[in-house]
Amino acid sequence: MRDDDIAGVLMALAEARGPDKTFCPSEAARRLADDWRPLMPHIRRVAATLPLTATQKGTKVDPQTAHGPIRLSKCPD
Repeated sequence: MRDDDIAGVLMALAEARGPDKTFCPSEAARRLADDWRPLMPHIRRVAATLPLTATQKGTKVDPQTAHGPIRLSKCPD
């Protein structure tokens, strides 16, 4: 899976939701592959390079180092 493909899906989800709504990174993975779970580390790695905010229980986190579920949202303009 190419990073550009992952970035495109992540940003499309973020744009569709807007800066006040979050989405689960697994939503992007599910759009990219039927067997989506192996993609999750790649999704988090690419998310860390984009203008996205990652949170866990409402607290900002690094998507690559956070353990457990995270939410992503578009960074405010």
